[in-house]
Parts: sequence; C-alpha cells; structure tokens
Amino acid sequence: MRYFIEFAYNGSSFFGYQIQPNQISVQEELEKALSTILREPIKTTGAGRTDTGVHAKKMFAHFETEQKLDKNLVYKLNSFLSENISIKQIFEVAADMHARFSATFRTYEYYISTEKDPFTINSSWQTWRQKPLDIEAMNQACKILFEYDDFTSFAKLHTDNKTNICKIYKAEWEQIEDQLKFTISADRFLRNMVRAIVGTMVEVGTGKLQPKDLRKIIEDKYRNSAGVSAPAQGLFLVDVGY
Repeated sequence: MRYFIEFAYNGSSFFGYQIQPNQISVQEELEKALSTILREPIKTTGAGRTDTGVHAKKMFAHFETEQKLDKNLVYKLNSFLSENISIKQIFEVAADMHARFSATFRTYEYYISTEKDPFTINSSWQTWRQKPLDIEAMNQACKILFEYDDFTSFAKLHTDNKTNICKIYKAEWEQIEDQLKFTISADRFLRNMVRAIVGTMVEVGTGKLQPKDLRKIIEDKYRNSAGVSAPAQGLFLVDVGY
C-alpha cells in the first residue's frame, strides 16, 4: 500500500531535504524514524528537494508498506523526530499517486526583513542595511515573468534538468509590517530558481535594474545575466497541489 505523509520542517539545521553523503538531511531523518517505528526499511520519495537552509511549511512524500498503520503513527513519529520536523498527517493513496510527478503546482514564499530583527535571522533576508526597496517596481517586474516559460537564466548550472520550461501561475510582492513577502506558484521549479528570481527582483527594487531589464535577462538564457541568489533562510515551500 502507498501512503502520503504531510510534514513541515525548519531547514536551518539540515543540508537540504534530499539524502546526501556525510550530511544531515530531512529525508534521512524521516526515513530513519519510519524504519525504526515500522521495523522495516522504508524509503520515501519527496515532492521536491529544498536546498540547505530552506524551510517547508507543507511538504509531501510517499512510501510503501504492507503493514496496517497504527492510528497513533503520527504521534509516534513526532515523538521520535527532532523539534525541527513536524508530521501533520499520513493517509493512504492510490498506487499510482506520486509525491513528485503527480503534483500540479508548488508555491513558495520568500521573506525579506526591512528592519533589523533578531527574531527573523533564520527565517528572512535581512536587508535593513540597504536603501528601501521599491515594491511597485518589483511587482512590475513580476508581470514580465508571465510572458515566458523558459527560465534557464534562473536555473542552477550543471544540473540534470531535462528541460528548463516552467509555467508560472502567480508572482507578487506585498508589504506586511516590516517585512516584504514574495509569493510565487508554478507547475514546477528549477534548482535555485526562486532564490535567483528574488535576488534579481531586489536589484530591481534598489534601482540597479529596471523592470523591463527582466526581459533581456530571461531571453539571454544565461545564469550570469540574472542577479545573485537570495539567501536560503528566507525561502519557504508553503504548498504542493495534487
């Protein structure tokens, strides 16, 4: 039987979601907990992979077992796992449901703190040393994203992506007290794509770039044409749709 597991995590102490040699990952911790409690080797497939330091408010993975799951499994997993990972629910799905390939959209949020705030050091990009960002110009640049589907300029170099084509459904900035929040939804995202877009948008906000410059950046299909990647700690995966 195939099961979906919904969970959240603070990525500050993890080297990303995906298992990698000699580093602590969310996937490794999750599989270790499931395997220990179910007393059989459990392998999971995640809805995606987040980079080192990136957080997730809503993430999904699937796994398979022939066991009938204990109704208290969520509680047992939360008791076993560190405080940095929270299991929300586990439910049975059809055998052909896939945490990654069945997803129809993903939504990320990115947070920028415009005032010095010791409580958001690990959850936002602190830009208080810079001049104020022009959110109107940044939202003008957002509208240009909808004109394109090839985002090679925002993709991490030398990855195994077979295509850099993505369909962006939503992209907007909003001011919430002393923070700026960027929300972006798409059918898929490339490695480092959101952080590269945010870094470029901040250059628009500071006046280094004009909103219209985004067209040339995208059409160049060259990573060095875009801005630097925004710091990881401000990025949250907040939704995955099926």
